[in-house]
Amino acid sequence: MQGQYKRRAPHHQGGFTLIELMIVVAIIGILAAIAIPQYQNYVARTQVSRVVSEISALKTAAEERYARGEPTTKASDLGWTQSNLLGKVTDDKGGDVDNPKVNIPASASDGTITATLNGDVSGVINGKTITLTRHSSSDGHWSCAFSGSNEYATAACPGTTTETKS
Repeated sequence: MQGQYKRRAPHHQGGFTLIELMIVVAIIGILAAIAIPQYQNYVARTQVSRVVSEISALKTAAEERYARGEPTTKASDLGWTQSNLLGKVTDDKGGDVDNPKVNIPASASDGTITATLNGDVSGVINGKTITLTRHSSSDGHWSCAFSGSNEYATAACPGTTTETKS
């Protein structure tokens, strides 16, 4: 009966130390500091891309109006339905202006469709504009320009300024 009473080693409760938990929290903080601004930039770029796609759909209707010689200054004449990324725009006198703003003359000349980003958009692109311009000198070719930083512009609609981040 000699081996009947064996001594057991004391049982230690496992867990993390305070320093280990602090290191994990610090790592998560560093990753968040990098990831959140990158995600915000991604959201801004996708919002610009979405608005470019939405207003580019109006080019076909604008070309049809050019072909018929029917001028318009209303986006609704081109089949526009409201976008949550394009809020109300006011002019210098405080009156509401269509957004997007359309200028399709009766003759086959240059025309524009300009959208101001001011609805549910990222703060870095709020108030920036996307302008589609029809060039009659090049058989109705349309070009696109974004008034904000090239960082948020798309390949189809390059930025027109080189803003620096503050």
